[in-house]
Amino acid sequence: MTDTAPPDFVVAIPARYASTRLPGKPLRLIAGEPMIVHVARRAREAGAREVVVATDDARIADALAPLGVTVCMTSSDHASGTDRLAETAAQRGWSDDTLVVNLQGDEPLAPPAAIRAAVDALIASGAPIATLAQPISGTDELFDPNCVKLVRDAQGIALYFSRAPIPWHRDAFARDRVTLPAGPWLRHIGLYVYRVGALREFARMPPGALEQVEALEQLRALEAGWRIAVALSPVPFPAGVDTEEDLARVERVMRDG
Repeated sequence: MTDTAPPDFVVAIPARYASTRLPGKPLRLIAGEPMIVHVARRAREAGAREVVVATDDARIADALAPLGVTVCMTSSDHASGTDRLAETAAQRGWSDDTLVVNLQGDEPLAPPAAIRAAVDALIASGAPIATLAQPISGTDELFDPNCVKLVRDAQGIALYFSRAPIPWHRDAFARDRVTLPAGPWLRHIGLYVYRVGALREFARMPPGALEQVEALEQLRALEAGWRIAVALSPVPFPAGVDTEEDLARVERVMRDG
């Protein structure tokens, strides 16, 4: 049997210092280290040949210096992390065929196995974008607009993303919303893999109508007719950090091992 070489990919981590709900979020300490350090370490553990943090704040660059992570200083005018990554790709001179993972800077518990699964999904599908999902655990999560839901086809290609509960169980939800019947409900995990050529093109596209209604950037790609491959995370993918309560939760996870 011939061993298959692991896929060659890079990870880019957009990290803004400003945050409405959690000021200075990338530098908030978890287990004695800034959150952005934990995220970069997870990216390295996934097997990326290069890990780059894209930021507009020198304090974040300073925090990463002891880890030896490459930092790209990017414009403070970017509307999204995707735009910041497109600038990073240009600065780094990545070719159009380079596989780049967009790992959010507030995901200190991102499982390396899940990062690799998203890369594998992009390669296997031939789609320009790949992402992740995992089963929804309960009705509260399904009806939470901050939890993005998705549906996909039999080949694992995304059909739609929404903040609303999709698919809508006509009979069960007409009766009550307390018990979640067995079904294909999936939570979107906001990690993306692109070929750099697709990333550049996506960043140049104007926002779509669906994107503006749902405030979901990935709908721009679907509305343009792009395929988005969706892999199920092979391991549980904990929620990221947006609040003080989230920080405390991640601290407990790391403390308890």
